[in-house]
Amino acid sequence: MASLHVRNVDDELVVRLKERAARNGRSAEAEHRALLRDALETDSMSFDELAAMLRARTAGRKHTPSEVLQRESREER
Repeated sequence: MASLHVRNVDDELVVRLKERAARNGRSAEAEHRALLRDALETDSMSFDELAAMLRARTAGRKHTPSEVLQRESREER
């Protein structure tokens, strides 16, 4: 396995990483690996999965159709 060394990390971030690691019962190093893994796994989502996630996050919010936004933009000119 490869080794990763991160320099110039803000002290506050290190404190927060250690606190999060303690809450999850892991070392700071294990928490760092978990954060990287979780962040990069979402990058491999398909468009359909990402679209479904966005729909779920915005469920119940008012949406303005794009044609209305375009018309309003043209009228402002």
